[in-house]
Amino acid sequence: MAHVLEDKDVDTALEALDGWSRSGTAISRTITLPSFPRAIAFVSAVAEVAEDKNHHPDIDIRWRKVTFTCSTHSEGGITQLDLDLARTINDLAAEQD
Repeated sequence: MAHVLEDKDVDTALEALDGWSRSGTAISRTITLPSFPRAIAFVSAVAEVAEDKNHHPDIDIRWRKVTFTCSTHSEGGITQLDLDLARTINDLAAEQD
């Protein structure tokens, strides 16, 4: 079972997570893709990884902009699972360039 990380640990981790910021009990990042179909394909790629990890982000799609929000709802905050998923999303985003 994951445990909620201390604020200082989250803040330190966010320094190494390009584009991610904290909002309360979650971390989020908005990524702009070249087109709507590419945005949907990117969401699909993230969905496959999230399903494999059994840890799923909240996803908001607005045309070419996709916002991912990670929080471990069952624990009521940010856990290592969220930071790991954020790193994976960043890795997938880097492949989009």
